[in-house]
Amino acid sequence: MSTITGHNYIGGQRSAAGTVIIKSIDASTGEQLPYSFHQATVEEVDHAANAAAIAYPAYRSLSAAKRAEFLDAIADELDTLDDDFVALVCRETALPAARIQGERGRTSGQMRLFAKVLRRGDFYGARIDQALPERKPLPRPDLRQYRIGLGPVAVFGASNFPLAFSTAGGDTASALAAGCPVVFKAHSGHMATAELVAGALIRAAEKTGMPAGVFNMIYGGGVGEALVTHPSIQAVGFTGSLKGGRALCDMAAARPQPIPVFAEMSSINPVIVLPQALEARADSVALDLTASVVQGCGQFCTNPGLVIGIRSPQFSAFVQQVARLIGDQPAQTMLNAGTLRSYGQGLQKLLAHPGIEHLAGNAQLGNQAQPQLFKADVNLLIDGDEVLQEEVFGPTTVFVEVADQAQLSAALHGLHGQLTATIIGEPADFEQFGELTALLEQKVGRILLNGYPTGVEVCDSMVHGGPYPATSDARGTSVGTLAIDRFLRPVCFQNFPDALLPDALKDANPLGIARLVNGVSSRDSQ
Repeated sequence: MSTITGHNYIGGQRSAAGTVIIKSIDASTGEQLPYSFHQATVEEVDHAANAAAIAYPAYRSLSAAKRAEFLDAIADELDTLDDDFVALVCRETALPAARIQGERGRTSGQMRLFAKVLRRGDFYGARIDQALPERKPLPRPDLRQYRIGLGPVAVFGASNFPLAFSTAGGDTASALAAGCPVVFKAHSGHMATAELVAGALIRAAEKTGMPAGVFNMIYGGGVGEALVTHPSIQAVGFTGSLKGGRALCDMAAARPQPIPVFAEMSSINPVIVLPQALEARADSVALDLTASVVQGCGQFCTNPGLVIGIRSPQFSAFVQQVARLIGDQPAQTMLNAGTLRSYGQGLQKLLAHPGIEHLAGNAQLGNQAQPQLFKADVNLLIDGDEVLQEEVFGPTTVFVEVADQAQLSAALHGLHGQLTATIIGEPADFEQFGELTALLEQKVGRILLNGYPTGVEVCDSMVHGGPYPATSDARGTSVGTLAIDRFLRPVCFQNFPDALLPDALKDANPLGIARLVNGVSSRDSQ
């Protein structure tokens, strides 16, 4: 395993000008690990952003095939991170080794997936409307459009996925695929992990001849504002709390040149359990739902934080069944002390609310999180009560009982935007509650049928986004190949000679990509 120096990565060099030292922590014991990290100074943030800006013209001018080679090289380097690396990640996050090994594979896999996107070429979005000089009353000029990277992107690492949503995670992968250099702000919860992953990225950049500054990484809790407000930064990717994401959005909007922030922030991911499903398989639904709530100590963006059912003896029995199961679940260690503290604060809000009843779960003691179950009055959801809408990041969920189908619709109308919604039902349920899909489409980014929301597949079709406050921009996703769209913008060329056009728009279609030509999709040479 490489030596951990705690120095920032700026323009292909290491830098440690700052005097503020941050220590890495063992998540299970609270002890300091033997690594010291230098918080970036304002000058170092400036240097990192400028290094990315200097790299941008050369990097975006590379062929898609060359950028794909870079992403594949990153994936290869990630795959070589060994058992010592896995053990270190486990110490910083308290996550089990099997989870980290799987996440390492997901992280390298999504790099390779974006490499395939680059080779496929559809990300260009190439459109051609050829000239119509004889058209009356006015001729049409030759117009051709494709997409380019926005410019340097600031990426903020997430705490709960130290690999897949962090240094070389989906935001970094999609930004690099789009032709955008990255300045990555390492998460304070796993700085040693971040350094080793950053080293893999730099090795891949050097092996494939990428410009210095294509990837930069800075440490520190006080560097975010300087990064987001730096004039060289052209977009932001963030996964974290609603408070943190909203602060970044406000900073970016207040700049002399506002820039887009793609923030994934808060979701309670409702699960709707329909009557026939309870008649047919209440036991298995209770087991599977409980497993989803406590999986990974509830530290998933898609953790099911709200369960809705229609009043009946079967639903009452189901609630009691889940309460018994939750009460039997062991406490788990959370990612860090800050996450545990936030979980405790969220529970206190639920416990103090007069319209919310505590059903199951032992009192919070020590440094581990206890699973909890609550029940809330449906009118809190209908009326938009903020406590019920707030995500409690951890192993807890809230049941809501509705009187009938009409009240179910009213409750769902009261929901804020979400990453996911889940429907548990039988064919007869789907026929009776046919309006649910159209209603949920307006509220969430992904609708699941007879599954559970924890976990996402990294593929072309996945949407990990949704209306505010799930994300700051519902038009994007932070998982799946569509994530590249967040960091691209269209450029149109009018009456350009063929020799001066980018390859994606030349008549001969030298890249062999799918294009829209005069309104017809075609791969053929023109």
